Amino acid sequence: MASNTPFTLKWGIMATGWIAETFTQDLLTNPATTRDVHDVRHEVVAAASSSSKQRAGEFLVKTKAPSSAKAYGSYHELVADPEIDIIYVATPHSHHFQNAMLALEAGKNVLCEKALTVTASQARKLVDMAKKRNVFFMEAVWTRYQPISIRVRELIQSGVIGPVYRVVADLSFGNDKPDGTVSFADTHRMVNPDLAGGALLDLGIYSLTWVFQTMYHLQKEKEKPKVVAAVQKYHTGADEATSIIVQWPQHKSQGIALTSLRLATGVDSENAGGPAVRIQGSAGEIHVTGPAYRPLQYKVIRGDAGGKIETVDFSIPKDPERDWGHGMFWEADECARCIRDGKKESESLPWEESLVIMEVMEEALKQGGVTYPDLITTDVFDAQSPLNTGKR
Repeated sequence: MASNTPFTLKWGIMATGWIAETFTQDLLTNPATTRDVHDVRHEVVAAASSSSKQRAGEFLVKTKAPSSAKAYGSYHELVADPEIDIIYVATPHSHHFQNAMLALEAGKNVLCEKALTVTASQARKLVDMAKKRNVFFMEAVWTRYQPISIRVRELIQSGVIGPVYRVVADLSFGNDKPDGTVSFADTHRMVNPDLAGGALLDLGIYSLTWVFQTMYHLQKEKEKPKVVAAVQKYHTGADEATSIIVQWPQHKSQGIALTSLRLATGVDSENAGGPAVRIQGSAGEIHVTGPAYRPLQYKVIRGDAGGKIETVDFSIPKDPERDWGHGMFWEADECARCIRDGKKESESLPWEESLVIMEVMEEALKQGGVTYPDLITTDVFDAQSPLNTGKR
C-alpha cells in the first residue's frame, strides 16, 4: 500500500549567489499549499561557500532556512555530509565540471545548473561518473518542468498544429551602450572568458531548450543535428551575440536559436514585438510569449480556425506564508520523484539530450572562434582545483 507520507529529499546547496538564493527559497516553499504537490517535499540540510563559513551562514539566514541547516566554508565539507541526499550546484558554469564531479565522486546525487559544462567532453565525463557511482544526475533546466512547457509539448504530440518543421526561439537582453560596450563590466560573468562568459552559455541555452524540447525531444528516432552558427565576439573574447541553425534532415526540420547582449527579445515590457518562441507546424503555430526562461502565455493559431487565436495564460504560484514562488520548485520536485523511484536521469531531460545540446553549443562557439582558458575547459578532475577550493 502506498504511503501517504510525502518523500523528503534532503538538499545541500553549493554556492551562495543569486541563483542559489532563488532556488533555495523555492525549496523552502510548502509544496502542498503552493502548487498542490503532496507526494514529495524538500529539506535544506546545508549550504556551502568556498570563501567562508560565515558567508554560508548569512546565506541560510537570508533564505530563511531552518535553524538546523549547517553552514560550511568549503565544498569538500558539503559533499562529505552524510545527511545530504542531493547537491545543487549553483556556481558559475565555468566551475560546473569540477564542482559537480566533486559531488559525484563523493557518491551524491546532483542537480547541476545550466549550461551543464563548458565543453561536451566535460559533460560526458560527468555522465560517466554518475553511471559509475549509480547516482541521479540532472541538468537544471527549470524551464522544461514548468507547466507551460509540459503543455506545449503535449499540444505538439497531439498533432493540433501538424508536424513541426521549424522553431525560432530567442532570449536576448538589451544592454547596448552608446560607447559601443555593453552594460556589464569586463569582469562580470556575462562577458568574462575566465567564467565562460558570453550570451550563448548563459542565455542561448534557453533558446536551444525550446528548439530541442519541441523538436529533438519528441523525435521517436533521435537524429543528431547539423549545426551552422554566426557569432559576434565582444572585445573580451566572449560572444555578445550568437545565432544557431540546427537542422535535422531526416525529419525535414530546422530550429533557429538566437541570443544577444545588445538588444532585448521584446521591444517593450508588453511583448508588443511578438513571441519569444514560434513553433511552426504544417497545420498551425504555437507562439510562446517571452521571456523564454519563464514564459506565462502561449497562443495556438490553427490554419483551419478562421483567424481565431486561442490564448492560454499561466501563473507562478506563491507560498502564502513565505510570500514566495519563482518557479524553480518544479525541477526540484522532478529530482525528488526520480530519486524516490530509483531513476538515475529525468525522462524530460535525459543525459543523452543534455550531451547533444552541449555538442551544439561547443560547435557554435568553435565556428565563432570563441575560446576559454584551460583551467575551465579541462576534462581532468582535480579535487584540489581552485574551482573547488576557492583558492588561487
